[in-house]
Amino acid sequence: LLNSITLIFSIISTVPSCVFLFINGIMLFTLRSKPVFRETCRFILLYNLLLADTVQLAQSQVQFLLSVCRVKLVYSLCIILSMLANLTTGISPLTLVLMPLERYVAVCYPLRHASIITVRNTVAAVIAVWAVSSLNNLTRVLMFLKFPFEKMEVYDLCSNIALVLGALTAEYDRAYTCVVFVSAGVAVTSSYVGVIVAARSASTDKALARKARHTLLLHLVQLGLSLSSTINNPLVVALSKVLTRMAFLWIQNIFYVTFIIFPRCMTSLIYGLRDQTIRPVLLYHLSCRVKVRISP
Repeated sequence: LLNSITLIFSIISTVPSCVFLFINGIMLFTLRSKPVFRETCRFILLYNLLLADTVQLAQSQVQFLLSVCRVKLVYSLCIILSMLANLTTGISPLTLVLMPLERYVAVCYPLRHASIITVRNTVAAVIAVWAVSSLNNLTRVLMFLKFPFEKMEVYDLCSNIALVLGALTAEYDRAYTCVVFVSAGVAVTSSYVGVIVAARSASTDKALARKARHTLLLHLVQLGLSLSSTINNPLVVALSKVLTRMAFLWIQNIFYVTFIIFPRCMTSLIYGLRDQTIRPVLLYHLSCRVKVRISP
């Protein structure tokens, strides 16, 4: 019975993961297939966001399958996987700090947008995002070094839950998560308010302002989806203390699909199908039926 349930859980998580990994891969290819995508700043930021989500989705599924197959990992290997997860987890909200600011400048300072939001500045901002997330990982590594993990093994799902490193690590993770998501929330909200104010000006492009408001609302939704993944571990830990093992397995996998897989799958759908420039090219690569021409 337990083996059957394990097989069902594996199918429930693996099938949608593979489907969306394929869609995300096509989306990543699409964003590098045309000069208009490679040389437009908002598409560069979108590529960075989608890349982080795709890597995290693949890494999370690998860890899940390792757990289902009862593959025992030494702590050092589990730490490497956990570092990769923490790195990519931090990229999404940090990128969502930059994306609304780009839309704000486009609407409120249209004449200066081309000089402020350049490809060079955007690439520098993306490098800064990865540097901040890497610094967070480095801090966690310094905490890991205090523990003798060479011969220790992780017998369950390799994740931050399995790496019990004391209250200091938990406090640090909570503080870092709060700072990042508050910063992203402030950026999105401030940009939205700025766009609304600018839309009242007679010199502002009304259509552009309206589209920017909708885009910023989508950024807020995406931020909420990213934030939902951070509540997975606390909920799993709390429920593991009160539920039977069978019920806990069901809840754990439901949470995994809801809080880990689902948010990582929405980026390509939210942005790819909505954007009038990306959508025809994306559908062309997905269907291989309709020919689309995009000017370089």
